[in-house]
Amino acid sequence: MKRLLLLISLTYVTATALAQVGVEATIDSIQMLIGQQVHVTLTATTPVDATVVFPTYKSREQLVAGVEVLTVSEEKKETTDGGQRLSRIYTLTSFDGNLYYLPPFKVKVNGKEYQSKSLALKVMEVDVDTTKMNQFFGPKDVQDNPFQWSDWSLVFWLSVLLLVLLGVAAYLYVRLRDNKPLIKSFKLVKRLLPHQKAMKEIEQIKADKMVSSENQKEYYTKLTDTLRRYIEERYKFSAMEMTSSEIIERLTQDGDQKSLDELRQLFTTADLVKFAKYSTLINENDMNLVNAIEFINQTKLETPVVEEEKPQISEADQRTLKARRILKWAIGSILTACLLMLGFVVYRLMVLSGVM
Repeated sequence: MKRLLLLISLTYVTATALAQVGVEATIDSIQMLIGQQVHVTLTATTPVDATVVFPTYKSREQLVAGVEVLTVSEEKKETTDGGQRLSRIYTLTSFDGNLYYLPPFKVKVNGKEYQSKSLALKVMEVDVDTTKMNQFFGPKDVQDNPFQWSDWSLVFWLSVLLLVLLGVAAYLYVRLRDNKPLIKSFKLVKRLLPHQKAMKEIEQIKADKMVSSENQKEYYTKLTDTLRRYIEERYKFSAMEMTSSEIIERLTQDGDQKSLDELRQLFTTADLVKFAKYSTLINENDMNLVNAIEFINQTKLETPVVEEEKPQISEADQRTLKARRILKWAIGSILTACLLMLGFVVYRLMVLSGVM
C-alpha cells in the first residue's frame, strides 16, 4: 500500500513538472558597434493546448530609450515531451553608445503573464584619434563622370541618321508636292432615251434626203438598223442579231397588233429591197418612214436615265498615281522611324544625364 501511494505521488509530481510554464530570453551578442544589429530569441515552453501571446512591437519602436526594435519574426513552434515550445526572434539596433538594461519580456499563457530574465546590451562607439587628422580626408566636391565616347556614340549616330532621314522625307515631300495629283472629275450626264436616239437617227436620215435617194437599199438598211437598235434597248433582247420575223414574233407577246402590222410591212419591204432588188415608190418610202416614227412614239418610255460618267485614266496617269502612292508610303515610313529614333535618343539622353 505504501509503494502504491509512493508511485502515485511520483506520477503526480512528474505530470506537474511537465505541465509547468517556462519563459526564456537569450541574446546572440551582449555587445555591438553603433548601427549594428543583435537578435533576442524569446522562447515559451507550455502545455500542448495552451494559448500563448508574445509581446509585439512596431518597426522602429523603442524597447528602451536608445534601443529600437527593427523586426519581429514569425512564431516558430516545436513539439516536446508533454508540451510545446514556441519562439520568436526580435531584431534590435542602437545608435547611441551606452550600456543598456533590457527589461524582461512578458508572455501571456492562458491569460496569465510570465516574464523572462532581464538582459544587458553594450553599444560601443568607434574610437577616433583626433590627434592624427592627416589620416582622415574631408568631404569631396561634386565631380562629373569622365566623358566616354562609348556611352554617347549610339546617341550621336542615331541623331545623325535622324537628320538624314528628315532630309530625305523633306525631299520626298517636295517631290510629292510638285507632282500635281490628277483631278478625277465626275460629271453627271443625262443619257438619251432609246426613242430619243432613234428619232435623232431618223432626223439624220431625213436630213440626208435618203427617202428620195435612188439607193433604196442603203435607205432601208439605215432605217431598219435604227429600229433594231431601238427595239433592243427598249425591250432588252438582241434584236440586231435576229431576223425580221423573229423580231415580230418576239414583240407579238405584248405589243399593239396594229403597230406590229405596220412594222411587219416595213420589215417585209426592207427585206425585199435588200435581198430581192425590189423597187419602191417615193410615197411608199415616206409611208414606211412614218410607220417607223409611229411605232417608236407608241412604244417609247419617258423615264429619264442619269448616269455618272467617269473619265478614263491613261497609262501615264496610272504610273503617276502609283508613284504618288509610293512616295506617300515612303514618307509615312520614314516619319514613323524618325519618331521612334527620337524617342530612343531622348530616353538615352535622360539616362546619361542622370534624370532617370
